[in-house]
Amino acid sequence: MITSKEALKSLAQEAALMPQEEMLEIGKKKKSLYIGIPKETSFQENRVALSPEAVKLLSNNGHRVIIERAAGEKANFSDNDYSEAGAEIGDVTQVFDADIILKVAPPFKKEIKMMKSHQTLMSALQMTVHPKDTLELLMKKKVTAIAWDFIKDEEEIFPIVRAMGEIAGNTSILIAAEYLSNINEGKGLMFGGIAGVKPSEVVILGAGTVGEFATKAALGLGAEVRVFDNSISRLRRLQDSIGHKIFTSTVQPNILKSVIESADVVIGAIRSPAGRTPCIVTSEMVQAMKEGSVIVDVSIDRGGCFETSEVTNHEHPVFTKHGVIHYCVPNIASRVSRTASYALSNIFAPMINTMGNEGGATPLMKRNAGFRNGTYVYKGTLTKEMLGEAFNLPYKDIDLLFHTF
Repeated sequence: MITSKEALKSLAQEAALMPQEEMLEIGKKKKSLYIGIPKETSFQENRVALSPEAVKLLSNNGHRVIIERAAGEKANFSDNDYSEAGAEIGDVTQVFDADIILKVAPPFKKEIKMMKSHQTLMSALQMTVHPKDTLELLMKKKVTAIAWDFIKDEEEIFPIVRAMGEIAGNTSILIAAEYLSNINEGKGLMFGGIAGVKPSEVVILGAGTVGEFATKAALGLGAEVRVFDNSISRLRRLQDSIGHKIFTSTVQPNILKSVIESADVVIGAIRSPAGRTPCIVTSEMVQAMKEGSVIVDVSIDRGGCFETSEVTNHEHPVFTKHGVIHYCVPNIASRVSRTASYALSNIFAPMINTMGNEGGATPLMKRNAGFRNGTYVYKGTLTKEMLGEAFNLPYKDIDLLFHTF
């Protein structure tokens, strides 16, 4: 008697012996992309998403780029630079007619209203700038929205966030050096020491990318540096990156208080995985600091790690409290907008080129998990759990969504 299991096995063997249809690999369909770059309208946002050199690269690869008039002006790129690189120069309505809108800052509602159904938007994602009605408008337009600050590379690193962190870390030390000098009514100190003169003391809170590059810049200028972070692995990695031993410690209030009291500069570079940055320096600690010392709170975009911090801007970047100079500008990278724009372009241009080679944004999402991680709205469906829970909106996991479509 033949069992059902044996019968199935027999049928499978017969099927294997039958002539099979040849399976040909389906090649990727390269696609010419139409990219629009609007002028940034966020307060003191001086960066532009693509440099003229990046535009030339994309144009040479068959892509069409349209940029709004004067979009690169604040990064010292002229319309003529873009025109010679192969870009079209247009007004804002023409730019928002493109298939892919590439921005640095998150979009405002008036910009989303100019968008067409089923367009692709690439910009930063900031929950303070993305209120519920903004997200709902993106969903209603059935836009695919990708946050560049959530895109990962093949090493599971956020490449654009890291690039901006490198800039912020280096620049924070140069800012501190400015405000220690007499020119800005500082104490008249040179950042690094010279023979026979004690160097400036710098305390850095946070051993992430910003903290790492602030440490390297401070050491390069000859300062005496101490770094605090609650992650031993980050502190160890920073030591390895620097190549020699410096003072490092976990955040212990008594040790931190005594070190801050003697510091000339304190850099706040603490980052929280989600939500507000923890405030680890109290008003009493700041009050105990030396008069004329400098605080640069790089973490101010997420609330700041000093109790005395208040948001400032590039026009009025500092205030003095308890005799201590506070620099609390959220967007430090915009201070060096040309360098920052080149850094963004170095990542955006190859990414868009790859997108074209894959056949568009959706095929790249399907094949590249790091790029897919940046997607927070896919054709009108919210795909980020943190946004869904924060704003009480329905959402679907993007990995499951692709299996549905």
